[in-house]
Amino acid sequence: MILWLIHFFKDHYGIKIPAVFGYYSTRMMLAAATSLLLSIFLGPYLIRKLYELKIGQTIRTDECPLLGKLHEKKHNTPTMGGVLILLSMVFSLVIWMDITHIFTLILLLTTLFLGFLGGRDDYLKLKYKNTKGMSAKGKLFFQALLSFVIAGYLLWTPFSQTLAQEQWFKSPTIKENQQHGGGETVQVTMKDYASRLYMPFIKDPILQLGGWSLILMAIFYFFVITGSSNAVNLTDGLDGLAAGCLIMVAGALGVIAFVSNHSEIAHYLNILYIEGSGEIAIYLSAMIGACLGFLWYNGYPAQVFMGDTGSLTLGGLIGVSAVLLKRELLLGIIGGIFVAEALSVILQVASYRLRNKKRIFLCAPIHHHFEYKGWPETKVVIRFWIVGLLLAIIGIASLKFQ
Repeated sequence: MILWLIHFFKDHYGIKIPAVFGYYSTRMMLAAATSLLLSIFLGPYLIRKLYELKIGQTIRTDECPLLGKLHEKKHNTPTMGGVLILLSMVFSLVIWMDITHIFTLILLLTTLFLGFLGGRDDYLKLKYKNTKGMSAKGKLFFQALLSFVIAGYLLWTPFSQTLAQEQWFKSPTIKENQQHGGGETVQVTMKDYASRLYMPFIKDPILQLGGWSLILMAIFYFFVITGSSNAVNLTDGLDGLAAGCLIMVAGALGVIAFVSNHSEIAHYLNILYIEGSGEIAIYLSAMIGACLGFLWYNGYPAQVFMGDTGSLTLGGLIGVSAVLLKRELLLGIIGGIFVAEALSVILQVASYRLRNKKRIFLCAPIHHHFEYKGWPETKVVIRFWIVGLLLAIIGIASLKFQ
């Protein structure tokens, strides 16, 4: 919106808005500040409304009975607070992002689609107290639908070319350094860019698919986006845990998106130059601000929980961002906390079924395991934040050490 206003006032009235508002770095900071302030100021109103609607969290006691005692005070705390985060982020998107860029469209549609899916899941849990919301197959179907639509744009040339030729949205220009070209850069097609797989700490792609094997890349996108979405959902079990870890991951991916959008820095780091990836950096900055504002009310003791409305959506967004930046495997390092949480559940379920109901952890996801060992909730959260910050630093450093 701000870019449209800059051109509108200049072309029609000769009024020049300071060019600084068009810089990606400026819009990143303003997007973060906007979503932060909006979430803080709207928080009390939303929490009050959730209390009035009696949208309270229920605590599971069937698989881990001790949780009922540990989290007794959390019972009936309002959930679906993710609405606050998403509203703040979308408002920042409309104000500070280029609404004509395809990356903006993809991020907006992901937010709305997964926000509705998570909201539906929360609604069913609250309406039918004895259910676990939507079925796992139902959620996977819709997450797969989103993943394959994104894969279709990135990997299916007729789809992306049609959007580019019709000029409905701006398509990114992608360039890479030539291996032996004296420092020159060559343009890479959308399909070639999307069909590559990069390994952290290695500058060249380790794999590039083509033909029918692109189906494998589309399936890989599904695992990244869906896995990220569900992993964050599993992490959202303690006050401030998911929101704090999301800030670390969004910050690291935001830095990568920003440097990928800067031709000179991208050339220096020998990474892909992705024109327009700055829009991803702006939205991730908005996520940081919104999560910080949400932490104002979600920090221990929490006044509101984000619910599936927030966790499924925010997890999906970092997965989509990693796909658009071609940093899918790097996300496994940056989001190591989310990976550990998901793996702990997978291992727990597998052990229970294959080892005659024997468990590996006292309770899964793994943050509850540490609670069972006697760690105070705040200690678990802060230590997970510290590990998350360390992993984010390693992820950023990988660009320099490759």
